[in-house]
Amino acid sequence: YIIFRRGIGIDRTTDYFVMEKLDMIIGRLWGWILNVTRLRRILFKKPSIRPIRDPKKTDEITSEAEKQDMFVERIRIENMELSWKNLTKSITIQEPTFDRIIVVYRQASIKEKTERGIFVKHFKNIPMADMELVLPEKKNPSLTPMDWVKFLISAVALVGSLEMPKADIWVSIAILSGLIGYCAKIYITFQANMAAYQSLITKSMYDKQLDSGRGTLLHLCDDVIQQEVKEVLVAFFILMEQGKATSQDLDFRCEELIKEEFGEICDFDVVDAVEKLEKLGIVLRDSIGRIYCVGLKRANEIIGPTTEELVLKAKQSVIT
Repeated sequence: YIIFRRGIGIDRTTDYFVMEKLDMIIGRLWGWILNVTRLRRILFKKPSIRPIRDPKKTDEITSEAEKQDMFVERIRIENMELSWKNLTKSITIQEPTFDRIIVVYRQASIKEKTERGIFVKHFKNIPMADMELVLPEKKNPSLTPMDWVKFLISAVALVGSLEMPKADIWVSIAILSGLIGYCAKIYITFQANMAAYQSLITKSMYDKQLDSGRGTLLHLCDDVIQQEVKEVLVAFFILMEQGKATSQDLDFRCEELIKEEFGEICDFDVVDAVEKLEKLGIVLRDSIGRIYCVGLKRANEIIGPTTEELVLKAKQSVIT
């Protein structure tokens, strides 16, 4: 699969997160036990073969424009510093969000059906922590550390009750039934949480999915056309307001205008914009290569009526 993204936002949530903090403490305690007993090396063996890095399949952003992008810090409970203040008071977690995401993927092939089509989907406002929601195959959550602690306490209590030498058989059966029922309750609660999670994913995808398939491609084509038109308008406006300019000066002025008016830093494609204006015949060059535009009235005469104007004129003629 390939994921394209555009635009960065910030999603903040403030709460006490009591159960999440307990899960974090239990997870860190369990990790400390594994490190002390050196069981981590046995249970989680690292692969001995180093994977081959394919330069065509990399998630690193190497373009110069992306290096100038804003950086958003991820503030998560898993990375929270253990302190009395953080554990007893409300905290704010922060996740960067992607304003627009387009996912291009193919489904896994099977023996009966080897043909695989290409699927395209368009989403909005996706947090980085929920990136897997946009993928066709989603990983279901497992039991939380708190659930494992409950199972462990139940197992210890069960073994302790069975090893009592003078325990009555009916008392043992009652304790055993209660522990089994408690474990069943934990499992049923987990299954109910899983169903709620699936429902939440379905609702989230319904709210965040903008389009798919052909609709996404048409939307992209429309965005590209609008971008080209906006570049031409900005370049013509600068020439009309500030007069003649070289390509470098025009590029700098356009970028400064966008930064001042919209607060955005961009790499303006002045060469493409000037080429389109020259093809329309509303931008010319003087003897030393500087670019200048014709008057606004003359530019309208050269471009001629638009399709919308022709349609409106035809409607008016039909009415009259």
